[in-house]
Amino acid sequence: MSKVKLLIVEDDEDIRTQMKWALGSDYEVRTAGDRAGALAACAADRPLITLLDLGLPPHPNEPDEGLAVLSALLAQDPLAKVIIVSGQGEKQNALRAVGAGAYDFLCKPVDMDELTLVLRRCVYLAELEQEYRVMQHAARADVFEDMLGASPRMQAVFDFVRKVAPTGAPALILGESGTGKEMVARAIHLRSAQQGGPFVAINCNAIPENLLESELFGYEKGAFTGAQAQRKGHIETAAGGTLFLDEIGELPPEVQVKLLRFLQEKTFQRVGGRQEIPSDARVITATNKDLRELTVSGKFREDLYFRLAVLVVKVPPLRERGDDILLMAKAFLGSYGAGHGKSNLTYAPDALRALTLHRWPGNVRELQNRVRRAVIMSEGKRVTTQDLELAAALSELPPQTLKEARESLEREMVQDALRRHRGKITSAALELGVSRPTLYELMEKLGIERDA
Repeated sequence: MSKVKLLIVEDDEDIRTQMKWALGSDYEVRTAGDRAGALAACAADRPLITLLDLGLPPHPNEPDEGLAVLSALLAQDPLAKVIIVSGQGEKQNALRAVGAGAYDFLCKPVDMDELTLVLRRCVYLAELEQEYRVMQHAARADVFEDMLGASPRMQAVFDFVRKVAPTGAPALILGESGTGKEMVARAIHLRSAQQGGPFVAINCNAIPENLLESELFGYEKGAFTGAQAQRKGHIETAAGGTLFLDEIGELPPEVQVKLLRFLQEKTFQRVGGRQEIPSDARVITATNKDLRELTVSGKFREDLYFRLAVLVVKVPPLRERGDDILLMAKAFLGSYGAGHGKSNLTYAPDALRALTLHRWPGNVRELQNRVRRAVIMSEGKRVTTQDLELAAALSELPPQTLKEARESLEREMVQDALRRHRGKITSAALELGVSRPTLYELMEKLGIERDA
């Protein structure tokens, strides 16, 4: 069983060394001496627990820098457990730290028995929280391998992944840019026998055409000017796992030939080499173009198309996913809000209306970017159409009446409650603070079916 990751942030090198030595047998210990080091270690290792000294440079005799580090660590990972270990033992500093999100507060010199007990309790609590999140995730029918979607079209995509993942056959994912094709490919990988192997993703449109062959197949020393050493390609790196080729329609003709041969033989040669190298990498491809049309025009080999399109799925554009728009918008708002210390943000009614009316040419990627920007720009407790830069979506429509706005908000709240409680009227009514008969009346008035 792997050790729990523990980060020690302490400006005194002797104390850092002593604590690392004392805790190293039970924890995987990382250390840092200042804010930059602490944030870098947190981003790289995602420690479950951090022991943080409040007195850090450039002001080691004041608690302000340590409190700033605490805030930054929790912004990076809101679920992290931070224990303050400091000589700044005044009560007000303890209250400030705990109020800012610290798990506990210990004063120097630290009693190791007390610290050991606090750490064990902290690990136990963190593991319980993780189990609860896993259970919550499993209970949600609209969450699948980190993808959100309650609409019938996305549920069909999820069903496709479940069926094809175990087969090991090539798969072709179609869809507009920003719809989440790579996430579908990754879900196939995670549900396959290759899940323990690497997932290597390549955007064929992002690599210069003259370098694409060597990137995919690797090259031998001296194969061309600048090839000073042998280098493995992505097909070799993906052995035992999955190779995902996005924008496959951009593949040059000569590389198409080599890829076809690899799919047929499961062997390849590096550029400038003659040795046949085996690779059992599963190939999943994606494109936002019409590959059939490209085969007709001669820009894409028909025999390669049929090799790649053994299993085909189309990821729908966001504008065709109905209530998934608000489902994802609220999920992104919660995630980005927590990351920026604005966990209580909600959408204003006009923002909800704009979200559903916008056509989303950039699909899910556009939605993510708009919500992230709105979280940063918002000044109150509600995200507005101006924060989302979606005022144009409402400009050509007549304004809502008070009755329409009220019904829109009621419909949203009732649908959200029913979705969370999977159609259970009693539980949804309890959350909404109304009786069962009242909820039934609301559903009938708003045209909401229980299965919805």
